[in-house]
Amino acid sequence: MAKSLGCVGVEFRNDFPTPLFDGAAPATVGAAVKSRGLRFLALAEVKMFNDWSDAKRAEAEALMQIAVAAGAEAISLIPRNDGVATDRAESRNVTETALRELLPMLKSHGLKAMVEPLGFAVCSLRYKDVLADAIHAVGGVGTYFMVHDTFHHALAGFGAIFPDLTGIVHVSGVKDMIPLDDMRDPHRVLVDADDVLGNVAQIRALRAAGYTGPISYEPFAPSVHALADAKAPLAASMQFIRNGVAA
Repeated sequence: MAKSLGCVGVEFRNDFPTPLFDGAAPATVGAAVKSRGLRFLALAEVKMFNDWSDAKRAEAEALMQIAVAAGAEAISLIPRNDGVATDRAESRNVTETALRELLPMLKSHGLKAMVEPLGFAVCSLRYKDVLADAIHAVGGVGTYFMVHDTFHHALAGFGAIFPDLTGIVHVSGVKDMIPLDDMRDPHRVLVDADDVLGNVAQIRALRAAGYTGPISYEPFAPSVHALADAKAPLAASMQFIRNGVAA
């Protein structure tokens, strides 16, 4: 489907109820991606990466080894989202600690990391400027990249964008006119004309600022996951975004 839709690559996730890669060997999946002329953009995810510990180090190392075996370009790092370290100073501290420890591990495996701020008020890494400061502080430019998630960018208050540090953009739409603070993952659908998050405007701003990287869909709504054939709805959503950005 990714190939037929003209995509440049794919992301894979380890947080589905089914086994990673549906149980296939990482090298087999990597070969399937490569044979179609696609990029294996990222393997998600190390959860609560900035709750650093020996166990978290082992978890990250295990994911990196799978990523290398599958030919992935990067792994994804997701911050803790449980109301701990939400103060900006605490957020910077726990994030910088983890990034400093992960940096030599990533370099030894030849991997990049996509770090995703989450816009929820209970998240330990809500703001992009905090992440940018931490990346620079640990000397991580070129290894660490931001995920610009249009949903989370809106929830965090539409702050500054960092196109030079952005490695991938995640898009999803919300149609319901509900307060930003009440939006949750099940509200996230394919982007269309009813979107209230300003996906097209966000992408246009990133493109205008020099971002040329991939844009990846991340709709969590059960209605999207339940589609028997997602190809036509995806194609329509992609064309809507293309038309809007071009305009």
